[in-house]
Amino acid sequence: MTEDATDGRAGERSRRLAGKVVLIAGAGSVAPGWGIGKATAVACARAGARIVAADIDIDAARETAALAEAEGAEAIAAAVDVASEESVAALAGAANARFGRVDVVHNNVGIGKVGGPLDIPVEDWDRIQRTNVTALAIAARAFLPGMRERRSGVFLTTSSVAALRYVGFPHMAYSVTKAAALHFTRMIAAQYAADGIRAVTIVPGLMDTPRIRQTVARAFPNLPFEELRTKRDRQVPLGTMGDGWDVAHAVVFLASDEARYVTGTELVIDGGLSLTMNGG
Repeated sequence: MTEDATDGRAGERSRRLAGKVVLIAGAGSVAPGWGIGKATAVACARAGARIVAADIDIDAARETAALAEAEGAEAIAAAVDVASEESVAALAGAANARFGRVDVVHNNVGIGKVGGPLDIPVEDWDRIQRTNVTALAIAARAFLPGMRERRSGVFLTTSSVAALRYVGFPHMAYSVTKAAALHFTRMIAAQYAADGIRAVTIVPGLMDTPRIRQTVARAFPNLPFEELRTKRDRQVPLGTMGDGWDVAHAVVFLASDEARYVTGTELVIDGGLSLTMNGG
């Protein structure tokens, strides 16, 4: 392991997730640093959860699982293609074989392509739709039956402030599918509340994560990232982008029994960005 798992905002360790099994799809990081999935796995491990770190990149998943184990948690790594029913079914089988159940599913996967409908080929629209939206239905089919049987479970989805507003560059396929993901999660909350299942969407704003750095670099190839970082910081009323830990600590709360009355809604983590007109 090369990552420093220290987060200055962690404070005392809580045990609010003790005994719970938390599965994070998209738990790896595309480059060194703390993406949302990796930080979430570590934060949940610190809170006492057992971790299933799943990612399309098995090496990235293994790195995250090792970080969770370093926090004293039981953890397994698994490769998953969230757009494949067979792959997600195998993931559910592996999680159940190791831990007997999955209490919390965090759907933390999203892809996009810069451009609008005149720029993005239809096959790319279809691929993005399947990964960002259809994958949620696949996850629901794999994990909700067990939650219904136990009459307990949490279904979390990472959307984006791009689902709510224009964020400064054309990212239409991502924005539209993340808006659909938000409403999909609301519908899960409505339909399965009577089964003891909660569903909440997390809506990050402008974040400084390894994946976002790559996305922004592709969108603005002629500008150094430090210049882009300064511009993005200035867009946010609190004066700075967020990071993976800002989301991770929110996930710990939403996954816990402290949030037992929170469902069918969204938690916006954007430093106030969505309150403003400062999108460009």
